[in-house]
Amino acid sequence: RYLRSLILLVVSGPLRRKMAQSVLSTMPGASTGTVVVKDPLNFWGGKRVTLGHEKNAEPVYEPATGRVMCQMVPCGAEEVDEAIKSAHSAYLIWRKMAGMERARVLLEAARIIRERRDNIAKLEVINNGKSITEALEDIDVSWHTIEYYAGLAGSLAGQHVQLPGGTFAYTRREPLGVCVGIGAWNYPFQIATWKSAPALACGNAMVFKPSPMTPVTAVILAEIYKEAGVPDGLFCVVQGGAETGTLLCHHPGVAKVSFTGSVPTGKKIMEMSSKGIKQVTLELGGKSPLIIFKDCELENAVKGALMANFLTQGQVCCNGTRVYVQRDIMPQFLEEVVKRTKTIPIGDPLLDDTRMGALISKPQLDKVLGYVSQAKKEGARVLCGGEPYIPSDPKLKGGYFMSPCVLDNCRDDMTCVKEEIFGPVMSVMPFNTEEEVIQRANNTTFGLASGVFTRDISRAHRVAENLEAGTCFINNYNISPVEVPFGGYKMSGFGRENGQVTMEYFSQLKTVIVEMGDVESLF
Repeated sequence: RYLRSLILLVVSGPLRRKMAQSVLSTMPGASTGTVVVKDPLNFWGGKRVTLGHEKNAEPVYEPATGRVMCQMVPCGAEEVDEAIKSAHSAYLIWRKMAGMERARVLLEAARIIRERRDNIAKLEVINNGKSITEALEDIDVSWHTIEYYAGLAGSLAGQHVQLPGGTFAYTRREPLGVCVGIGAWNYPFQIATWKSAPALACGNAMVFKPSPMTPVTAVILAEIYKEAGVPDGLFCVVQGGAETGTLLCHHPGVAKVSFTGSVPTGKKIMEMSSKGIKQVTLELGGKSPLIIFKDCELENAVKGALMANFLTQGQVCCNGTRVYVQRDIMPQFLEEVVKRTKTIPIGDPLLDDTRMGALISKPQLDKVLGYVSQAKKEGARVLCGGEPYIPSDPKLKGGYFMSPCVLDNCRDDMTCVKEEIFGPVMSVMPFNTEEEVIQRANNTTFGLASGVFTRDISRAHRVAENLEAGTCFINNYNISPVEVPFGGYKMSGFGRENGQVTMEYFSQLKTVIVEMGDVESLF
């Protein structure tokens, strides 16, 4: 098996590397408003699949320009079934390979992504609207993730348990089968790797459904996995919206569903998956608190608040959008954070000096602007931003841009403080004592992330212990190393992505008991 795997990589590798170039090869000279994607966006059986029907095709918009960049053709029951059968056939081959064999293939996939990072990042920007600076970081996180789980693929092991009389037992950690990944539009390529890398490392296959608004780059990942040497069908991509997702959750050939998205959709995913007793991982929304004490390093706290609110135009589930500032330093904090927010360069996301691109869609832009309007009605004061932004470049006039917003005079009972806005809106509130702010921070149905800025090391760890959230950042915010688990408390979901623990969420434990003597029977 080792020789067969090695020959597959060495001899066939150069031939495979000719794939995944059709769209990516046009990226070096691509600019905002120029890219048209005509290749099929569904992928199973080791190739892109053209569906026989296109009457249900949906337009996919480039956020920075508002123009249609491609058509997304959703999969129905027949196509979903084909993809899952394709994945299952590949799974039967892949699960029999040793962990080290799987690791070599995954390392090759990571190498290809690293080699093509610039082109993948540009395509991600065109489809998603975030700045190229962020997208390049996302692609680096992606190959880091695959490389990390390649390193864990050979570590799957059980336990030996000695029992009386020479009898013993052992456990086997085995793959689940065909897993479904359902991604979000804010990190299209990165989420696809976050879900697929541990799944494949454990010996599973995956059928991945991207968001219908960002369907383009997950197919690039599928082609890269094929180039790297996975069996045809091991990573499939099916496009579609809620109907396609429903078909995936109900399909009897699916063993697990891993979903990233909103709380309402997560509830539906959980309910549908329960019909077939499928394992579920849910990474849902958040309304995370960021607590800034008066003894903080103010410069770092301001930078942390900006990172906690304005990455990806504020469209990040773990953003620290409830910023609690100790009353003594509130004026200084507001002055500095507003000054920095006003200077954030907004515009063409493919330009290196841009730091804020376009929101994902016109409806999302309108929704976020509506939250700002509602906040003003409820008594909040807009210190800066919160308005539609029209860049000077004529080709961007149809894009979905807005100026980043800082809200003062907020209260815990305001809509902008209670609900996830998913846009560049920071709500700032004063607090007096540690006990008070912990109680206020925890007074939410969400529990994805939290943050604290302080020079008092005892306070930092004490607050982190008492915050009801899956992640707590101390003196930083929104860093996501693949080595550490990520996931929520309360209605922000359960299960974890990243870290070694995720191998447990994509595998199952079998106990084997071996009797070395005669059977003792009561009958």
